[in-house]
Amino acid sequence: MEAKLVPLISQAEISATVSRLSQELDRDYRHRSPVLVGILKGSFIFLADLARSMQTPISNIEFIRLSSYGSSTVSPGKASIIMGLSEEVVKGHDIILVEDIVDTGITTATALDFLNSYQPASLKLCALLDKPARRKVPVTIDYLGFTVPDHFVVGYGIDFDCKYRQLPAIYYILTE
Repeated sequence: MEAKLVPLISQAEISATVSRLSQELDRDYRHRSPVLVGILKGSFIFLADLARSMQTPISNIEFIRLSSYGSSTVSPGKASIIMGLSEEVVKGHDIILVEDIVDTGITTATALDFLNSYQPASLKLCALLDKPARRKVPVTIDYLGFTVPDHFVVGYGIDFDCKYRQLPAIYYILTE
């Protein structure tokens, strides 16, 4: 049975927000050349649009991968690094961690701790979505697109059981 998808954030709203976030990053990094680090797989579309929209020279784009929800809509309560990156990519560089959604905060905090362990010059978090109602671990979002209600969302890179990533807007799954 297919899930019922309810529109939450339109493609136009996402585009305008990506533009706003890129302008904020351009302002704050105008004399620096940051490294963008995306969390796979969810952030790849957001990161690509954000990087294309930025005017600031980006010194590198990298990805890390952490444990995920799998086919569940409930977080397992822990995260681990599945695919990291080398210390020289991070050490002494300005790092912007690009995240699709901050939900419980567990995955995001794990990624931030991992990157911090390599002593970056600076480390900031840019998240498209924040779902504070589900937060279990405190996380500071430096650049935020949208705050969303406590629904399981999909689209624009975010999936459910490997489905719906390709949708150009963000929807929530209606559960009954």
